[in-house]
This record gives sequence, structure tokens and C-alpha cells, in this order.
Amino acid sequence: MQTVWKGSISFGLVSIPVRLVSATEEKDVRFRQVHAADGGRVRYKRVCEADGNEVAYADIAKGYELPDGDMVILTDEDLEEVPVTSSRVVDVVAFVPFEQIDPTGLSRAYYIEPSNDAKPYVLLRDALEKADRVALVKITLRNKERLAVVRSRESVLILQTMLWPDEIRKPEFGFLEDEPTVRKQEVQMAESFIEAMAADFEPDEYVDEYREALLEVVQAKVDGAHITKAPQEAPEEGKVVDLMEALRQSVEAAKKERAKKSA
Repeated sequence: MQTVWKGSISFGLVSIPVRLVSATEEKDVRFRQVHAADGGRVRYKRVCEADGNEVAYADIAKGYELPDGDMVILTDEDLEEVPVTSSRVVDVVAFVPFEQIDPTGLSRAYYIEPSNDAKPYVLLRDALEKADRVALVKITLRNKERLAVVRSRESVLILQTMLWPDEIRKPEFGFLEDEPTVRKQEVQMAESFIEAMAADFEPDEYVDEYREALLEVVQAKVDGAHITKAPQEAPEEGKVVDLMEALRQSVEAAKKERAKKSA
């Protein structure tokens, strides 16, 4: 796996040389923008709005737009003067319970691999597991300081970047101020539905059916086969839903599905 960052974790006076590799990979079906007439790739040019001329990549700088529309142009030298933690050190800020971290703020995950001596790596891993805590850290990735957590999973340390607290929006919805009343019987029925569908998470049971279907369409195009669109049911409009009846039917359907799997 390709190394995306190389440095060390500062664990008190112990320095742990490590490298990061991406723990995930997106498998979306990617399309090229092409000319429908001949399949030629469509390219985009970088054009300056001021003079209309094409701009070479080497001549492109970073600009920060002020509220009045004026632009502040920053050079690489300007950015180098921004005080950030060394780009080669993961600084531990605190050790916190993982359940105190809102999953909404979690972002990209990276596997941490020891670069040479694995003993300090194993020491940190085992200590985190016994303490039942994760390390809250700061790391500089791609010239940007990020908050992250280091945690142990399946004998490997994982670094997962986080959003800064002020990057998470507060939920401001009208219904929170005047919530509708839910009857006790409706809550009990909903709990029954949850219980009927309760299960352990088995990752191998879930696949991206849309991606697989999309690849089948692509392959059919390659093979020259005729593609038939799947029939779509017309949406029902204006139907008044009886909440209790819908919950009751959901519970029955869930129990039947579970019984079918057990059989």
C-alpha cells in the first residue's frame, strides 16, 4: 500500500517512527466526460477571468477573497510562515474515551505501520487497549493541521482525521422547538420493530448493488447487448399513513425475514 505520510508519534519521551497508508478506498464507478459524437475526451483549460488568457499551472497562486471582493494573493513563502506543528510528528494532546467523540466529526482513516522497531508501537497499542481510551492527536497532512484520533483495532493502530469542532453545524430545525407528541403504544411498537431486526454487524453481507448493476450496464454496452430498463413503481400520492398500522406491518415483515434467514 502506498505511503501517504511518514514521521513519528510522540508518546511522551518515546518516539515511534511510523508511516500512514489509507485504510479505505472508494470503489465508485468513475466516468470520463467525452464528446457524445465521437467519444473524444473533453478537456478544460484554466482561463484567467481578468484577461481571458489561458494560465499555466506554474503561474497559479492561492488567493483569499475578502468580503468586499478584493483578493489577497499568498505565496509559498507566506504559507511557510504559518506556525504549525512539525509535519513529521504526531503530537498526542490527550487520551480520551472514544464514546465521547461524536462520529459526525470523524473523517478519513489511515492504518499506522511501524517503520522499523515495532516494540514502542506495540507498547502504545497495548496501553490504549488496557486503558480503554484513544489518543487525541494533531497531525499535519498535506500542509494542513488536522485533529485526529489514534485507536487500536484488530491489533493495528488506526489514525482517523476529524473535523474541527467549529466545522460541525448545529442542527437548527423547527420541529425541535415544538416536537409532536408520540404515543406510548407507538414507541413500544417501534421498539418491537427494532428488536425484530436486531443483529450483529456482518460487513461481508453488504455490497454496493448499484455499483454492480452499473458495471453490468457498462459490460452490456461492451458486449453490444440490448439494455432493458427495470420497471419502476409509480409513487403513491396523497395516502394517509396510519403510524401504528405501518409499524405493526413492519414488525411482522421483519420477523418473517428473520425466520427465513434462520431457516
